[in-house]
Amino acid sequence: MAFWLLQSLNGLALGGLLFLLSSGFSLIFGLMRVANLTHGAYFMLGAYVGLSALGAGSGFTAAAAAGALAVALAGALVERLLLRRLAARPPAQRTLAQVLVTLGLAFIIADGCLWIWGGDPMPLPLPPALAGAVRMFGLAFPVYRLAVVVLALLVALALWLGLERTRIGAMIRAGVDDMEMASGLGLPVSRLFTAVFALGAALAGMGGVLGGPILSVYPGLDVDMLPLALVVVILGGIGSLPGAFAGSFVIGFVYTFGQALLPDLAYVILFLPMVLVLVLRPRGLFGARAA
Repeated sequence: MAFWLLQSLNGLALGGLLFLLSSGFSLIFGLMRVANLTHGAYFMLGAYVGLSALGAGSGFTAAAAAGALAVALAGALVERLLLRRLAARPPAQRTLAQVLVTLGLAFIIADGCLWIWGGDPMPLPLPPALAGAVRMFGLAFPVYRLAVVVLALLVALALWLGLERTRIGAMIRAGVDDMEMASGLGLPVSRLFTAVFALGAALAGMGGVLGGPILSVYPGLDVDMLPLALVVVILGGIGSLPGAFAGSFVIGFVYTFGQALLPDLAYVILFLPMVLVLVLRPRGLFGARAA
């Protein structure tokens, strides 16, 4: 019984981290229709920036903010200087160009991180305030992992309120539905899309710092995290924040128990729910129906 409880709590913690990664991916991929394969690299880059900030004497909160801001700036520059130039292409050519450009950028970021920080795995230290353990169901479980879950819930609520209950969220949705009409009405669609891309990148960067004490930071972290984000977004439904939230915790549980029970088949078990959902609900669990 203790095994199942412990793995369930670990699955919750991984699900929280995956939501911080996949929520930004869902915003960029779903709302802006940008196939951004750099997202895993943003996660890793944020973790390394946070590690450097901690090494310079910053607190953990400041390090998380530094990782988020650095990656947000990188994301905004990528959207403005590179991806914006692809927008005028026909849809099929645009998607292929986005995939190639963002994949190339992911390799560049990965090699840059290897050059700057080296190839040794480096764990981020826990924030002192969250370094203890709490007794739950007769088990001692790290407070930090529970804090990650709570933070993921708060981020999910803030994103939902921001998109569904604010004027800026309404403008973003209007720009997604009909960019030309929204621009004709005077909405700053271009700046809004840059802000959305930067926000999605910032969430990945912050997630990298928060995941550092659990996963460590190492070359190849981007390659490990990107498939998980893709599975979450496809499982939950492209562009759906509720779908990203539900998919993150489903995959968190599936991957945690798969690694513990059948480590040789962990990836088979991971991708199986996605395959079943694509067969039964091609648009995902929370994906919008075709008009």
